[in-house]
This record gives sequence, C-alpha cells and structure tokens, in this order.
Amino acid sequence: MGTVNIPLLDLNTYVYGNPDERKRFSDNIGEAFNETGFVTITNHGLSKELIDQLYEQVKALFNLPENIKSKYEIAELAGQRGYTGKGKETAKGFKTPDLKEFWQIGQTVTDNDPVKNEYPDNIIVDELPMFNSTTREIYQKLEAAGKQLLRAIAVYLDLPEHYFDDNVHNGNSILRTLHYFPIENPDSLPPDAVRAGAHEDINLITLLIGASADGLEVLTREGEWFPVKAHGEDVVVNVGDMLQRLTNNKLKSTTHRVVNPPREQMKNSRYSVPFFLHPKSAMDLTCLESCIDADHPKKYEDITAGEYLDERLREIGLKK
Repeated sequence: MGTVNIPLLDLNTYVYGNPDERKRFSDNIGEAFNETGFVTITNHGLSKELIDQLYEQVKALFNLPENIKSKYEIAELAGQRGYTGKGKETAKGFKTPDLKEFWQIGQTVTDNDPVKNEYPDNIIVDELPMFNSTTREIYQKLEAAGKQLLRAIAVYLDLPEHYFDDNVHNGNSILRTLHYFPIENPDSLPPDAVRAGAHEDINLITLLIGASADGLEVLTREGEWFPVKAHGEDVVVNVGDMLQRLTNNKLKSTTHRVVNPPREQMKNSRYSVPFFLHPKSAMDLTCLESCIDADHPKKYEDITAGEYLDERLREIGLKK
C-alpha cells in the first residue's frame, strides 16, 4: 500500500503563529485535503478531561432503557435532533442499514439571529443533565476550532481569510454521538451489514474526536482501504461534499467507512463523536471561479447548502 498523506498538524501554529508558520499550516492542510481529504489536529481546544467526561456521558445515554431513548425519537425532525434508533440510517447506495444508533445536537442561537427560526430546539435529556451541558461545551469548542480551520483553508484557496465566517456563524452544524451497538450473534446479520457503510460526509468539514475503538478506514486514490487512527486526544478532520462542490473537486471529500471488528469483538460497543460543520442553509455552493479552468471544467449544478442537505437526507433515509 502506498503512503497516505494524513499529516498531524498543530492548530496553535495557525491561530498564534507568525506569518510563515500560518502559511505553512495553510499549505499543509490544503495539500492534504487536495490529496486525501483527511488530517489530524492537536491543540483543538478539548482537554483530555473534557473528552473523558464526554465519553462517560455518551455511554450513559446509550445505556438508558430502550423505552426512555425512544421517547426522544421524533420522526418529523428527520434525525437532526435527539435520538435516532437502530436500523434507521442507510449509507447512500446501500440496502442494509448501518449497525448503529445515535443522538444529534444542533446549533444554539444566542444573538437574536433570525436564522434561529430555521432550527428546531435541541432535545434535553431529563435523566442526564451533565450530558446536555457537556455536549453543548464540546459543540462550541469544535465549532470554534472548525472556524479556524476554514480560515486556513480559505487562505489556501486564495480567498479572503474570513470568507467562511459569516456563512458558518450560527451555521446548521451537528454534533452526533454514535453507538455502534454489540452484536451477540454475528451469524444472524445480513452479509453486507457493517457499522457504517462506505460514504462521504455532507457538510463542509467534519471534526471527529478519537473513537473508543479502531475501525475508521479511508479509500485511497489507488482504491485501497487505509485505517485512520486518532491517538489520544487528537481530532481527525475531513472534507465534506459541500466543500468539495464549492471547490469543484480541488478539495477531496474522501469515501470512508467504519468496518466491523473481528468476530470476537463484535460483542463490544464502539462509541464515536463527530462534529459536522455546516454553513447556514442560504450559503451558495456554486463552484468557485478560481477552481474552474480548461483542465477542470465545472462539475456541479448551482445549489444552496440547504437544498443540498435536504437532497442528501432523503438519500440516506432520514427524511421522507
């Protein structure tokens, strides 16, 4: 297998660095996003204590009885807030649902921005007050880190550094807490059942806190699956389809999946917490003129972020 460029970058060198360090960070993230669509990040604002507290609360949530969890599942929210039960989400192009259940937390608008009217309220877990406060803190810190990363990406694309700021302020971002539940009898599964089928993310960028177990793999340009490991408190960051569309495929939304572990480990849970950084629904995703030339003709129809999200939620079965 060839080498895969998934560099480990220190976000502080962009936020606090001198002009040369900031330029180098921007070049490094841009080149990795151009080649593989993935980087890992340190100094993203999350302490080990906060991450440990998060996973403790996530485990407590999914350990709640089924009848408690199901009262937080509201079909008309299309999985965008609260609980989504087992067998509900299917990767695009797959027939068998992923082996997971999840909970989603959205934006909390605090500055009278009229966009608040577009978002459903977050659902509060009555039984676990610390889950609510911890996930909100995680959301805010990952959103702040994501805004800095988008500034570095804008510089790489020769855009104004703050190009994305207004579009992602009070954006439609989602924090998803995931439970890949235990399978006591793997022989009972359909042959194509996996924890997360091969897919690309919908949003601009995804920030993933290191999961509780291995399993994440990315598809290389050579068509081989390459395992991605986040060590300790590192955060894995990847390009989503919205950023790929905007940049006319200059930045790659790489196909990735979560594979099943060896049979004897299927009895164990796997937990994971990705943050999907979305812009406001009104953001124009029309391909940037600077990313279109004779060798790279425009590949996508004009569309807004909201229209694209709606299309994709229907494809994966969350919206009818």
